[in-house]
Amino acid sequence: MPDAQTHSAPDAAAYGRALIAETKRRLFKDSMPRIRKCLAELSEEEIWRRPNAEVVSVGNLVLHLCGNVRQNIVAGLGGAPDDRVRDREFAETGPLPAAELLARLDQTMADVDRALDRLDPASLLAIRRVQGFEESAVSILVHVIEHFSYHVGQITYYVKTTKAIDLGYYAGVDLNAKNG
Repeated sequence: MPDAQTHSAPDAAAYGRALIAETKRRLFKDSMPRIRKCLAELSEEEIWRRPNAEVVSVGNLVLHLCGNVRQNIVAGLGGAPDDRVRDREFAETGPLPAAELLARLDQTMADVDRALDRLDPASLLAIRRVQGFEESAVSILVHVIEHFSYHVGQITYYVKTTKAIDLGYYAGVDLNAKNG
């Protein structure tokens, strides 16, 4: 085991850069391709179908992801105006075509990418006010990753149950490989 005293601890900026990079990886390399793949499998009717009164559509989930990530990262961390009207994300009944949903999501994610690039990695412990909550930037980034992943999972589940298909997210990867 290495002697802890011979290695200097990374500074706050190093941790910040690592968290920002991981946020980008999870959003842009993991989640976005999955949303694209899922929307490509669904008809416009399926995108806007609400299975029951307590469940929103896939289209609503995409709009909700746009609103949440914009409010948290673009406005909350990036300083842009917060003009989100959350209820509209769930009230929309469509039909907005998949191409329009993806265009909105792509624009939002381009804004997210720029906001993350401008974020000072050493400032991630500073408290910000987002959606009425006082949170550190670390907390906001962790929330966005888990929230985005959660809803991508819901979209994936809907597509898999509706289409009875394997979306192949891990095609070519040995998920039984052992550590070490």
